[in-house]
Amino acid sequence: MSEYDALPESGHGCGHNVIAAAGLGAAIGLASVATSAGGRVRYLGTPAEEGGGGKLVMANHGALEGVDVAMMVHSADADLTSIDAIALQQLLVEYSGRASHAAAAPQHGRNALDAAVLGYMAVAALRQHILPTERIHGIFLRGGDKPNIVPADAATEWYIRSETISSLQELKPRVVAALESGAHACGCSVSHQWTGTAYADMVTNNSLAALYIANAGSLGRNVQTPSSHRRVVGSTDMGNISHLVPSIHPMIASARPGTSIHTQEFATESKGLLADKAVIDGAKAMAMTAIDYWTSTQAQSAIREEFVQANTDKDVL
Repeated sequence: MSEYDALPESGHGCGHNVIAAAGLGAAIGLASVATSAGGRVRYLGTPAEEGGGGKLVMANHGALEGVDVAMMVHSADADLTSIDAIALQQLLVEYSGRASHAAAAPQHGRNALDAAVLGYMAVAALRQHILPTERIHGIFLRGGDKPNIVPADAATEWYIRSETISSLQELKPRVVAALESGAHACGCSVSHQWTGTAYADMVTNNSLAALYIANAGSLGRNVQTPSSHRRVVGSTDMGNISHLVPSIHPMIASARPGTSIHTQEFATESKGLLADKAVIDGAKAMAMTAIDYWTSTQAQSAIREEFVQANTDKDVL
């Protein structure tokens, strides 16, 4: 599988160009040997990974029918077995109050911005009572037009993250309750909308990953586990795919160590020599891994058995 969309501001600050080229390279190479190796390759270029859930849309339309395993490499500043991809869903909250002149008749107003601010602060208080692996990030989208007019409209947008798709469902109502409390305090009304589909946590198939690690190692890449190196935390719709078929999502070094993704610096690195090498090595490692899978009934059994035993949630679409 591949991703290819650029970011609106930084361009390929997430290295999707590297991901796309590596995936395509692997698919082209595998297509020439698939029949003789007893396998079949399907290359899926997936749009809108940055919040749009393109892989989910494609899966809902049958893109994974007949697929035994799925894999992709993701650009990074280090070679890692996986990303700590945690579950994510986006939330839009809108507050409605009553406009009034802030100096002449403030008593007639109901301040929607105050409601949003209090909701924001309630979430800040909630953070001390959530799991260390959970994250809640929010921004203000709207909050009035003029300082002398009591804002009748305000809105905030949130990303809610938790370690698994199940624990995310438990966290969501707590966040909503905190955000709604601001409206109650200010005499405003509030509505919320969960936007898009929830991104699930990534369930790495270690048996499949072991094949990739060995193959990447033969190309000179020392693929480390996040715990032995460092954690890379984020969310991706590849997590949902990993609940449907055995999957891996290794990180491949395409940038200098210490270069953070989603930055202009990473976008610059994504068109450099390290990125070019990551494309070639990523394509080779994935192609070699697919061939190992096709030609080893032992590997097939181990990968399938691990997937069956894993704590996956088929209700992720």
